[in-house]
Amino acid sequence: MDQLQYRGKLRFYLQLPFYMVIVFVIGNIVLYMLDPKLGVATSICIVIYTTISILLYRNNQKKLEDEIINFAVRYGTVQKRMLNQFEVPYALLDSTHRFVWMNEAFSDLTGRDRTYQKSVTSIFKELTKEVLDRADDDFFVTKVHLGNSVFEARLQKLYFDDDLQTNELITLNEGISTMTALTLFDVTELLAVKGEVEDLQMVPAYVYVDNFEETVDALEDVKRSLLLAVLDRAVNKYFQKYDGIVRKIEKDKYFVVFQHRFLRQMEESKFALLEEVKSIKVGNDNDITLSIGIGLNGNSYVKNSEFARAAINIALGRGGAQAVVKNNQEVSYYGSHGKEVEKNTRVKARVKAQALREMIASHDNVLVMGHSLADADAFGAAVGVCIAARNQDKKAQIVLNSITSSLRPLVEQFSEENGYPADMIINSEAAISLLTTRTLVMVVDTNRPNYTDCPKLLEMTDNIVVFDHHRQGAEQIEGPLLSYIEPYASSTCEMIAETLHYYSEDIQIKPTEADTIYAGILIDTNNFMTKTGVRTFEAAAYLRRCGADVARVRKLLREDMRTYKARAEIVRHAEVYRNVFAISVCESTDLESPTVVSAQAANELLNIVGIKASFVLTAYNNKIYVSSRSIDEIDVQLIMERLGGGGHLHIAGTQIENSTVPEVKHRIQDVIDKMIDEGEISI
Repeated sequence: MDQLQYRGKLRFYLQLPFYMVIVFVIGNIVLYMLDPKLGVATSICIVIYTTISILLYRNNQKKLEDEIINFAVRYGTVQKRMLNQFEVPYALLDSTHRFVWMNEAFSDLTGRDRTYQKSVTSIFKELTKEVLDRADDDFFVTKVHLGNSVFEARLQKLYFDDDLQTNELITLNEGISTMTALTLFDVTELLAVKGEVEDLQMVPAYVYVDNFEETVDALEDVKRSLLLAVLDRAVNKYFQKYDGIVRKIEKDKYFVVFQHRFLRQMEESKFALLEEVKSIKVGNDNDITLSIGIGLNGNSYVKNSEFARAAINIALGRGGAQAVVKNNQEVSYYGSHGKEVEKNTRVKARVKAQALREMIASHDNVLVMGHSLADADAFGAAVGVCIAARNQDKKAQIVLNSITSSLRPLVEQFSEENGYPADMIINSEAAISLLTTRTLVMVVDTNRPNYTDCPKLLEMTDNIVVFDHHRQGAEQIEGPLLSYIEPYASSTCEMIAETLHYYSEDIQIKPTEADTIYAGILIDTNNFMTKTGVRTFEAAAYLRRCGADVARVRKLLREDMRTYKARAEIVRHAEVYRNVFAISVCESTDLESPTVVSAQAANELLNIVGIKASFVLTAYNNKIYVSSRSIDEIDVQLIMERLGGGGHLHIAGTQIENSTVPEVKHRIQDVIDKMIDEGEISI
């Protein structure tokens, strides 16, 4: 019984007779002073009292301890019986996560004997050491599976030492190790009901015809009506398979509502409607393409509708011919394997030009910036914006933090000696200091805030305009006053040239400025070999009329011998993966503009017979830059999107932080393998 120590009131009551002896002794001393004879008599009584108290304490200590233990055992037995017969499965695990004890319900559920002492992971694979270690004083809840049932497992750490130390009667000298309590609640039916409720939720969708005007205008009246009827029938028939309701809200737009349970089937078929409508031929030369936007998992039907609207905008911003599903903050893409549909109408360009004119007129100054490590397209587009601002006597400045060797010849043209302001080109710090509520911030050649030269600038103002030719992704600049994103365009400089054409009748473009914008088109089209359409050549013709000179531009874009050799080395050391993918690395140690060289090398790798896509990796500024190119069969944008980047069907890229070149190279190969297995890439 040495392990038992009396505490609190029980200890006080048991030791009270001995405390009284002390009081009696003190009183006896006082009596000795007053009457020695009475003091002697009292001393005899105190000795007798003390002897009797000690004898009684010793004789009754064993009985008292036995009574305490018997009470604790009876009390614990009642508790144990109640817990053992508790209908909820309950078990205790030791510090190594092995079973110490389980009640009857837990034993019956798992089919294990109550003496089972193996690890809990042997029964529930989900309860790994990492999960179990997350248990603390509060309940930690996770899901586990057993057979066809799903359980909510609640884990709580128990500290027996602390519990016993707070006991008012006894404590243990030897510590007891910490245990984990595991409680299981069967949530199979609950999850099934929640799944049924989720499956029955109504999902809104928008369906737009991408090239309606171009296709219909070229047909005769009779065939036009027939085409519309066939198109309406195809859309209605597709969604009727999924018990959907289709309503035509405009001549080329549909609003659809269907149950959530059918969305999985649509995704598995990759929205077959996208391919079905391409086969519709009623005298039309162009393939009809659709864009679909779907929104779900908002807090209300209104929120779902907003998600669907955002999804259709993303689909259109990515070039159309695809479906986008916006599941709250998660965005998924389907389709988009074809070429972007070039629109011959210039109505949109004219409308955007007038809108930009009004935007600039209503602000005091303009700050324009492109993506970090700006190229000729970003800088040329920025120069075009400065021309538009100058036409309205507004000051415009270009935010440019770093000037690469390939861009320097273009930038040097805009010096004070050539009649341009000394502060025409500024850095991020200067731009932030110049920002006011009356400043218009214009972003060109990118629609991702983190890719811009000064992301903080976008956080400090709502007066934002975006002009870009890249497909939109999940990450985009929120709430711009004006957004002009055309993935079919060859370059942002092409879009700017069209905008300037409709901006004002008296707009003046100097030959130097025309050269710069022309250079942007030339670089992004790889000398008019990639993504060129009718409007590309018309934009180039407009710039030629404004004074652009091909010979001058060619001289501006020449490169030094070191850059040329570096590009040749990249091509020479390229590895061929799966017989059709060229992957190489650019060593950026002695190059001023390694990312530009990488892009050029990626283009040159496509000149090799049998290569369908190329990838060049560059470690620069604590990031891994990837430039990817293809000719016609491989959609490199889909590959880059899986790595967090984006771009176009044949020109794309990404920037990856906290990684190494070999790691990124393996990631590219893994993505290629996975997409081939999924049927996204056909070789």
